[in-house]
Amino acid sequence: MSDQPVTTGEDAAGAAGEIRPGMAFSGGFRGAGEGVPEELRPGVIETRGMNVYYGDFEAVSGIDLNFQYNEISALIGPSGCGKSTVLRSLNRMNDLIPSARTEGEVIYHGENIYAPGVDPVEIRRRLGMVFQKPNPFPKSIYDNIAWGVKINGFKGSRADMDDVVQRALEQAALWDEVKDKLKESGLSLSGGQQQRLCIARAVATQPDVVLMDEPCSALDPIATLRIEELMLELKKDYSIIIVTHNMQQAARVSDRTAFFNVELDNRGMRTGHLVEFSPTDLLFTNPKQTQTEDYITGRFG
Repeated sequence: MSDQPVTTGEDAAGAAGEIRPGMAFSGGFRGAGEGVPEELRPGVIETRGMNVYYGDFEAVSGIDLNFQYNEISALIGPSGCGKSTVLRSLNRMNDLIPSARTEGEVIYHGENIYAPGVDPVEIRRRLGMVFQKPNPFPKSIYDNIAWGVKINGFKGSRADMDDVVQRALEQAALWDEVKDKLKESGLSLSGGQQQRLCIARAVATQPDVVLMDEPCSALDPIATLRIEELMLELKKDYSIIIVTHNMQQAARVSDRTAFFNVELDNRGMRTGHLVEFSPTDLLFTNPKQTQTEDYITGRFG
């Protein structure tokens, strides 16, 4: 297999801070701030005072998070606390909901992704998404990978595309299982294999970040273990942010965990807020906030 990078037709000489159609990122922020305390170090993506509304309803309020490179960050909390809303806001997926609007800033490569003129399609390519339920396209296994790469401007040969497909399937620990049936439908795979195919599809465009919204909730324990092992392998090349209802999963795979909770206003409306974002081992053994301790010890949630 060739070691040549994916050819996208983008101008690789573009400034890292620009997020425009057809613009590549240099990755110049990676590793910046060595020797600086982690909480102050520039991360791959950062939220500053982020509020998300659906119409007049404030779903989450005042979210400040700093996600580091090559780490797995888990978002946990009771149902309705806004974990998935926060996740979808990181790559502007909420833009697809007509009533949704986001206030505050989400900083990616030094630029607010919600600033005027920023291309949300380019953002979603750089911050890939894996959903709760496996959703392969009704296409062949090969075309499930190739299609996303093609629509993002791939200019290489068929042999180059073969390399891209193989590399993505290898990264998703699926190549050995499907290499002899690439022309078969992605829908013919088992649930766990379908989810790994979706992960391969997400990493094929070489994003900086992979967002995962409860990726194991529809899978059996064996398939869940495979996905968790895969996440630990993928973090060598990507930053991963995962929403999970499974606290044991967060404890097993994540480097840092954010705990969200809900506040009720005088109308009984539920607004999610961030309680604590800490290294995972500390959050589960010595949480800073009483709310966090009550949640992880099962007193509510």
